[in-house]
Amino acid sequence: MVFASRSLPLSNFPPMLIKPEALKYWLDNFYGYGSWRARFWFVGYEEPGGDVPEEVAEKLNYFYKVQRSDTDSLCNIRELYAQVAFRLDGPRADRYANLYDQRFGGDATLHGGWKNLIAFVHGYQNQKLPDLLTYEKNLFALSSAPNEALIPLFPLPAHNHAWYYAWLELPQFPFLKSRALYEDYIYSKRINRILKNITVYKPEVVVMYGMDNINLLKKSVQEFFPGAKFKMVKAIKREIPQHHRADFNGTTLVITTQIPALRHNRVETGFDWYEFGKLLKGL
Repeated sequence: MVFASRSLPLSNFPPMLIKPEALKYWLDNFYGYGSWRARFWFVGYEEPGGDVPEEVAEKLNYFYKVQRSDTDSLCNIRELYAQVAFRLDGPRADRYANLYDQRFGGDATLHGGWKNLIAFVHGYQNQKLPDLLTYEKNLFALSSAPNEALIPLFPLPAHNHAWYYAWLELPQFPFLKSRALYEDYIYSKRINRILKNITVYKPEVVVMYGMDNINLLKKSVQEFFPGAKFKMVKAIKREIPQHHRADFNGTTLVITTQIPALRHNRVETGFDWYEFGKLLKGL
């Protein structure tokens, strides 16, 4: 995670930059990007970002204004990213106006994690890898032609280095005082909605990655799907991450602690997600 340097962290900004009504709406209704009808659901631990309050506010405010609560649709990632300014310093500072430009515009750069999710999908389908950047720009996580959905288990933009929301002076949200309180408060509703939608939309594959609560997740799945039985598959270094797999009701669900990117940019921490997809399909 790269910290934005054009703005100060949440603790140094007026709390009303994050509006309580938009915050609550996001917590209640934001489940990710793409479409529930996608064949492949990629469930990350949490929505990325959250380094500066402006970024959080831009995401929350756009969603509050645009996304209707009476629909079961996921958010359009391209539309939301167009509302979030690009705030990194360095050689790319003047290259992009917003996150849309960074990921989907004419001069976009390839996302380090998305490229492996794209590879996974093509490995699973036994298809030749496309040009990854072209696929990211034009096809990845589309709402209109669903193939992939990006679904955070926890909705607030955050990362594991800090919990800035503790500084918000919003007494109506006491659970934001710590990450543990927040996760305890929101987990049951989130996982139940995700599991319920598996029964409704029947995705072919659900990959839950970067998870540090494997046993809790497995328990939740087995309570919701009593017939689900997990098998642990050992890692193959630099090829297949260790994972827990269950097949039920036409869906293959995988839970792993690994993320689809290098940790601290070390090659030895990566895996071949194309081969992972092939393995899961049994190719």
